Amino acid sequence: MTTPSDNEQDWRQKLTPEQYHVCWEKGTEPAFTGKYTDCTATGIYHCVCCSQPLFSSENKFHSGCGWPSFWKALHADTLTQIEDTTHGMRRVEVTCTNCGAHLGHVFPDGPPPTGLRYCINSVAIDLQVSS
Repeated sequence: MTTPSDNEQDWRQKLTPEQYHVCWEKGTEPAFTGKYTDCTATGIYHCVCCSQPLFSSENKFHSGCGWPSFWKALHADTLTQIEDTTHGMRRVEVTCTNCGAHLGHVFPDGPPPTGLRYCINSVAIDLQVSS
């Protein structure tokens, strides 16, 4: 797995400052500002850092939380879940299994059939639209 300390300069050249902040400094984009929050295009969402496929638009839903939300990952092994107790909260961070980039968090308040809500930063993903 590649980490930001392995090649920080390469990541800073590849990513925008906001993408770097979210993916490697565990930042969060402001709610309701991401380009995929209200996106309804069909396709596959990939990790912006390593291009690993992460989510299908078929599993995307409008949660009203201000970030793109998905009720399941494309494949179970594409995401790593890590306990996050920062900011006085108990949450579960979601990272890309392939490169370790921070994507967002997962919450147990999503729709059936999983009951999960993967709350993902738009700048951490890239939609490849189906033709």
